[in-house]
Amino acid sequence: MPRILILLLAFLMLASPARADDISVAGRSVVRVVVVVFNEDGEVANFGHGSGFAVAPNRIVTNAHVVAPAQGGSAAIGVVPSEGAKAQGARVIATDPARDLALLEVEEGGFTAIPLYVGPLDDGAPIAALGYPGNVDLATARSAEDYIQPLPPTRSVGIFSNLRPINGITTLLHTANIARGHSGGPLLDQCGRVLGVNTLITRNQDGDAPFAFAVANRELTVFLRQARQPFQMIGSECVSMSDRLRQDQDQAAADERVRNAAAAAAAAKARDGRERDLARIQESREFRLAGAILAFALALVAAGGGGILYVKDRHRPAMILGGGGGALLLIAIALFLSRPSYADAAAAEPAPGEPAPAAPARFVGRNVCRLVPERSRVTVSTANEVPFDWAQNGCVNRRTQYAQNGETWTRTLVPDGEQAVAVLEFRPATGQYVVTRYLLDARAMSRVRALRRDVDVKACTGDVEARTILADQQREIAAILPRLPNERLVYACENWSEAANPR
Repeated sequence: MPRILILLLAFLMLASPARADDISVAGRSVVRVVVVVFNEDGEVANFGHGSGFAVAPNRIVTNAHVVAPAQGGSAAIGVVPSEGAKAQGARVIATDPARDLALLEVEEGGFTAIPLYVGPLDDGAPIAALGYPGNVDLATARSAEDYIQPLPPTRSVGIFSNLRPINGITTLLHTANIARGHSGGPLLDQCGRVLGVNTLITRNQDGDAPFAFAVANRELTVFLRQARQPFQMIGSECVSMSDRLRQDQDQAAADERVRNAAAAAAAAKARDGRERDLARIQESREFRLAGAILAFALALVAAGGGGILYVKDRHRPAMILGGGGGALLLIAIALFLSRPSYADAAAAEPAPGEPAPAAPARFVGRNVCRLVPERSRVTVSTANEVPFDWAQNGCVNRRTQYAQNGETWTRTLVPDGEQAVAVLEFRPATGQYVVTRYLLDARAMSRVRALRRDVDVKACTGDVEARTILADQQREIAAILPRLPNERLVYACENWSEAANPR
């Protein structure tokens, strides 16, 4: 029995979703920067390393002092990724000694860029430093080859103290433990976004607590612009996914209460209107019935008078009274038959249990979707407007088929060139478009791609059975994703015609 339990536990561990915390995700874009200097005989004369991180698929930021030994001599620079691929050669394309920054171009690329956070940073905010400290290497490396083997970077955490200028350069003073080898690595917020570039530490003398300095993003962005290197900036606050989901649930509940209150108010207004209609109908019925009785009575009087005159041989007046009596009788009949019916008021109110009429398909066709920042968590994406062409059979942008799940239509995308899984959701009833992104490691991506290969529906289809199979296959992929995603973008969509012609 114990053996069975052990095997079961091992199976559950293998089948459990991968962890996708933001610092680990950023760590996949952190590299070891190795510099090898050769003497005149081609032998290794000097060897050193630092850290760096990707700002583009083939561009790495590090400290200028890390690659300084390679300047002006016979040297080679290598970039070692954190996982998967082999080391790549690199060359320096820009340096700024004053800011202690350098930009490298790698031969093959393929790295995922880390966005830079350019919003306000509060004193005491939690931070994390990633890199490859030399003291860890000395403790674990057994040969020179260990320095060029892909390994995840070391993480240390602390708090941001405040801004400190050093020789006119703005730096971030913080308490995360860094050592030689961390130079050039990123200082991150809790959402895995770059705050600065770790560059130096204070001396620890007589038991003094060590502090570290990172070149601030305001300096890094100036350097990258001078180097004409595009980069991604994010200014939204860092909110945990659990907090954002809870806030979103609270907001959704509040919106539901508002909708219910509006529906109740509309129902009360409809009831009041129906009661007024009933009162008006009742009054009209009584008025017309009274008119019909009066006309009928006058018709009887006219007929009786006409009969008397006819008996007295006064034929002409008798005919006039008889004709008038006939006309009054017709008026009485018309008034009686034209009374409004109570059914006219009942028709305005749906019968109990009858579903409300379906809302018009206002989002069919071209839409423009705009990010709702207060309901989103942005860590790596740009918050641009999204064009969204919707068809009622779940065809999006005339090429991608979504599967229906209740009132929500979904599609899970597993791109080949990214270590990310995106779950796209659209709710036609409200026009809400949600992009949930999971940033996974190479092993987890392999598992997801194995399931993705079984998905047959690639393009739009009118086959209901094929869409049902697609929904089942997407649920299989969702079952192995982490409990919480890394990013959630909530968009509010507006039909193109309404957006172009606002009321």
